[in-house]
Amino acid sequence: MATSTRTNEAATVEVRQETRTRLLSLPGLIGFGILVLVAVAILFPLFYAILGGFKTNGQLSANPGAILPTEWVFTNYTDVLFGEYAPIFWRQALNSFIVAAVALVLTVSLASGAAFVFARMVFPGREAFYMLFVFGLLFPSAVAILPLYILVRNLGLSANLLGVALPQAAFALPLTIVILRPFFRNIPFELEDAAKIDGCSTFGFFWRILLPLAKPALATVSVLAIVSTWNAFFLPLVILNGADQWTLPLGAMNFSTEYSSDKARVMAYTVVSIIPAIVFYFFAERQIVSGLTSGSVKG
Repeated sequence: MATSTRTNEAATVEVRQETRTRLLSLPGLIGFGILVLVAVAILFPLFYAILGGFKTNGQLSANPGAILPTEWVFTNYTDVLFGEYAPIFWRQALNSFIVAAVALVLTVSLASGAAFVFARMVFPGREAFYMLFVFGLLFPSAVAILPLYILVRNLGLSANLLGVALPQAAFALPLTIVILRPFFRNIPFELEDAAKIDGCSTFGFFWRILLPLAKPALATVSVLAIVSTWNAFFLPLVILNGADQWTLPLGAMNFSTEYSSDKARVMAYTVVSIIPAIVFYFFAERQIVSGLTSGSVKG
C-alpha cells in the first residue's frame, strides 16, 4: 500500500512538472494568454453589471466607463431582495425553481431509462431509434414554437408552469441520452451477469447498481438541465401570462422595460436574477467535466 501511494505521488509530481514545462514554453504561454483574454472578455460584462448595481444613475451617466463606484449604493439590491420589488421577484424565483425541478426530474428519469435501453439491450432498429434522439440535437425549440403552443393549449396547460416544464424536459432529452449512453455502455457487462446470477433482475441492476455507478454522469446532465431550464426565455414568454406566472428571465426583461430609465436598478435586478444559475454552475463545474469525460474512457 505504501509503495502504491508513493508511486501515485510520484506520478502526480511528474504530471505537474510536465504541465509546468508546457506552460513555460512559448506555445504554452501563447495559449495561456489567449485563455486569459477569453476569460476576461466573458467575465468583464458580468463584473461591470454587478458593480453597476452599486452605482447611482448619475454615476453611470457621468462616467459610464468607470468600473468601481465613486459612492457605493446598496439600495438597488436591497430593494430587489427585501424592498418594494421583493414580492414579485421571489414569486418569479419560485416559478423558475418549480419549472427547473419538474424538468430535471422528468429529464433525468426518462433519459436514464432510455439510455439504459440503448446501451445495454440489443433489439432490431436500436441504432435507428437512437439516431432519432441524436437528430433532436439539431432541432431548435424556436422552430416548433407554434405547433408546440397549440399542443400545450389543447392539453389545457397554457398559462401553466407545467406547460413550460414538460416541453423543456422533452427538448433536454436528446442531449441527456447522448451523454448517458456511452457511460452506461462502459459499465462492464460481467458486472451485470454477476448481478443476474445473484438473482438481480434487469430493473434491479439498473436501479441498484448502474445508477449509483453513474453518479458523475447523472450530476452532469442534472446541472445542464437545470441551467438550461433556468435560463429559458422564449418558451415561457409564449406559454405564460402575467408577472405572477413569469420566470426570472421574463421578470428581468419586463423590469428592464418598465424601469428603463433606472439603469442601476435594472443592473441589480438582472444580476440577482442570474446569480442562482451562476452559483449552481460554479459549484457543479467539476461534476460536469468529470461526467463528460468519464463516458469516453473504457473502464
